[in-house]
Amino acid sequence: MKTIFKHLGLALTVALLLSSNLNMAQAAGNKKTYTEDQFLNAFSGKSKTLVVQKLGAPFKKDASVKPQGASSFLTRVGADEKGSKRVNVEMWYYKHIVNYDPSHTYKETEITFVNDKVMNIAFFNNR
Repeated sequence: MKTIFKHLGLALTVALLLSSNLNMAQAAGNKKTYTEDQFLNAFSGKSKTLVVQKLGAPFKKDASVKPQGASSFLTRVGADEKGSKRVNVEMWYYKHIVNYDPSHTYKETEITFVNDKVMNIAFFNNR
């Protein structure tokens, strides 16, 4: 009798693991991926609103920070910081959305916005 319950418990465990793996695979399969060219053509120069509509929220956001001493350096080289407009730079990060070959995706894609428009896109595997 103990053996029957032991095998039944093992069978239930295996069934649960297989069903959870299947659900994860289905969820990953529903996520749209792009080739490098498709991604660059679809998002270069576009607005944050469009990026959110097509990709959803990023898993991480960073804002740029002016380095210490940048103002004094710009003054020394003759740049007029007072007359220039404020520039807002933000980086958004997405995971596994761009393919570099048919069966592999980049681990991370970084989209850099300057004043709410995409200005730079980078693909990484080493982060």
